[in-house]
Amino acid sequence: MERIEVSASSRSYEVLVGAGLLGEVGGLVRSATGCDRCCVITETNVGPLYADAVERALSSVGIEVAPRVVFPAGEPSKTLATLGSILEELADRELTRDDVVIALGGGVTGDMGGLAAALYLRGVRVVQVPTSLLAMVDSSVGGKTAVDLGAGKNLVGAFWQPSLVVADVLTLATVPDELFRDSCGEVIKHAVLADATLLDELETCPLSVGDEPERLSSVVARNVAIKRDVVNADERERGLRQTLNLGHTVGHAIEAASDFTLGHGSCVAAGLCIISRAAARRGWCSKRLPDRIERCVAAHGLPTGTDIDSKTLMHYATHDKKRHGDGVNIVVPLEVGRCEVRRVSMDELRALIDLGH
Repeated sequence: MERIEVSASSRSYEVLVGAGLLGEVGGLVRSATGCDRCCVITETNVGPLYADAVERALSSVGIEVAPRVVFPAGEPSKTLATLGSILEELADRELTRDDVVIALGGGVTGDMGGLAAALYLRGVRVVQVPTSLLAMVDSSVGGKTAVDLGAGKNLVGAFWQPSLVVADVLTLATVPDELFRDSCGEVIKHAVLADATLLDELETCPLSVGDEPERLSSVVARNVAIKRDVVNADERERGLRQTLNLGHTVGHAIEAASDFTLGHGSCVAAGLCIISRAAARRGWCSKRLPDRIERCVAAHGLPTGTDIDSKTLMHYATHDKKRHGDGVNIVVPLEVGRCEVRRVSMDELRALIDLGH
């Protein structure tokens, strides 16, 4: 088991990564929180696979487990209506501020469980138990929780750090190949941000759901450490943490334009390729950088671009939460391991999308 300590300004906690950790989750939760009662929040795909095992592990150490809360799987559930239903169910179970929410599932569950915990009784503790690669390497760490609005993705949310993250890489065996491959978009993004060695490794030997648990644990832990370093320095995304949005301005536009039929990681990968090509054509980075990124993205079977036209992408990009007045903050890759946040006008963003498209 690998332990990564996160020391955000609002809360410090551990991220535990390894094989077979679901069976130990009871003792791990007890040690981290000291709670006597908890409630598992999960969704209709993950719940049947792992909720019983998690609840047994919790009960085995004397933690009372309230009836679980289950919501429909998928991005369409990330709504205020679903959030309200979850909060009503927590109230029905009479959870108190001494109790703990266990968010068991992928990124959607992490968002829903984390935001519900942030809002219920003005804040109860949450333990994130991610079961997808995307959630393990990205969304379960750092405390960002949100739901979508009709106007855009993740527009209502809160920063609410977990008390513990438990990532059991054996759960990745039940992730469909397509979803696992999609999640590699965020892994590649982290490598471009901060780990040239990891980028070389990913290009030479693409990550696969069939990899040995030791490799999966190592890659997940390296990604968590990259995000940990950023979150420790900038918990609320005032500066450095914005670099984690590399590829996201265009990526979120692709995602929204597809009506969320395309996976988040695939959209980030395409957005990363588009912004790196634009940066090279602007002279902000070498022409070798987008070539290297594209090779790694393609090696994982992810898109290096999109058929969605620039005008449509621009429409959705203008509704991105990173917009500031008449401009938007974008993350520009300068070289592997070095990126910067630049404020550009909407006209400049349009030009960059055209250049990288």
